[in-house]
Amino acid sequence: METLFLSMKNISKMYAGVRALDRVSFSIAPGEVHCLAGTNGSGKSTLVKIISGVVQPEAGAEIVINGKRIEHVDSMESIRQGIEVIYQDLSLFPNLSVMENIAMNENIASWKKTVNWKTSREIACRAMERIGVTLPLEDRVEELSMADQQLVAICRAFTGEVKLLIMDEPTTALTKKEIDSLLRVVADLRNRGIATLFISHKLNEVMEIAQRVTVLRDGKLIGCYKSEELDDKKLEYLMTGETSVYEPYHFKADRNMTPVLRLKNLSKMNNFRDINLEVYPGEIVGITGLLGSGRSELAQSIFGLNPADSGSIEIHGKEEHIRSVEQAKSLRIAYVPENRLRQGLVMNQSVGKNLVSTIIERLTGRSGLIDKKRMAENINHWVRELKIKIPSVDSPAKTLSGGNQQRIVLGKWIATEPSLFILDNPTVGIDVSAKSSIHKTIKNLTARGMGIIIISDEIAEVLYNCSRILVMHKGRIAGEFDSENASEEEIQTFIESRQI
Repeated sequence: METLFLSMKNISKMYAGVRALDRVSFSIAPGEVHCLAGTNGSGKSTLVKIISGVVQPEAGAEIVINGKRIEHVDSMESIRQGIEVIYQDLSLFPNLSVMENIAMNENIASWKKTVNWKTSREIACRAMERIGVTLPLEDRVEELSMADQQLVAICRAFTGEVKLLIMDEPTTALTKKEIDSLLRVVADLRNRGIATLFISHKLNEVMEIAQRVTVLRDGKLIGCYKSEELDDKKLEYLMTGETSVYEPYHFKADRNMTPVLRLKNLSKMNNFRDINLEVYPGEIVGITGLLGSGRSELAQSIFGLNPADSGSIEIHGKEEHIRSVEQAKSLRIAYVPENRLRQGLVMNQSVGKNLVSTIIERLTGRSGLIDKKRMAENINHWVRELKIKIPSVDSPAKTLSGGNQQRIVLGKWIATEPSLFILDNPTVGIDVSAKSSIHKTIKNLTARGMGIIIISDEIAEVLYNCSRILVMHKGRIAGEFDSENASEEEIQTFIESRQI
């Protein structure tokens, strides 16, 4: 580590009276794979924004790139130095094609007034080849799955002369196969002397890929460690100051009761086929499998977003033909979507307005006007109940951490008093501390007799929080496991065997 690509000392930043970073030091060497770890609000994003020139540090900061002290790092200077960032929100142009998005940086850097489509295609193809993926170049990005959008953002970063690639939660929406491919790319970058700064809430990924790990907590540097000095438990403790205790959810449903949900041969062309499933009161059923297996499409059918073509849905023993979200809500079905930013929240609206958005009709009096007192009581109740950390109920949802945003999404649907609650990747992109809190909230809901379905890419999430785990593959339920007797390795092996 004698020769450093980037060295930063005494980095501080304050936002509206909140100390985001407090005299933090950080360094990374050419070809090094370095992980930045910390909970939401620890200062990771602010540090990345300072490295990339988006945000300026306070006076007294020292930044050295390639042995040269840089007095003022702005975005263009950062790019000129070979620093590329893939942000968690991807920063893509949804109305443009895959090819246009991948070639965007190169086309802007060329300063040409017109776009050469042949050159753009060559740029996109080279980038895809570098990470070993194939994407539909002519399709608009908004038409792609979250996983493919993630790959577009990664490809775009590989079009220039990268010396430091910063990846903020790059694997959030990727399958294990795609994650393995990405990690191989990172290993190839290391061999070519390109440094990688890797930010992830998935501790197993951090431990697998890192050479060194820098840990931040509450804006302060806890320390920089060689990866061999850490394990999952120690890293979690350094990040949070405490160690989570996982309590498996083992529940034996009373099969003599009427199930909250019963699906019989439910099918939707090109989505899923012949799904048979029962969920009983107090039961948490997990669904996992590769992206594209039909998991989310099944959930959306039950909620009326993606009505099935055939088969039947029974709610509390009565067959229902669910064709709309309003109908699903009237049947006391709630759904937390995978993408909370686009589908779960109105990001510019306040915490309070988001929390009551699903029950606004209940807060309307005979005059047709909203009872502001009742609305305030409901908002304050859910803020307290779910321990949502906010400066004010009037704060825009977009200003909160991922964990607090997800609590708002949970709160607005719990407020509808559902009997069936479907959660699609409820802790995606959320740190280990917030995950534990959200899992505890979900388990507590079963005491109300609620039936719950959790869909997740993370086998550990369904194994420790569900009584039964279903594996979907190519639109069908391929296997079922009892969480009391199954292991992560067994389920993972089963999933991988279906890829052959």
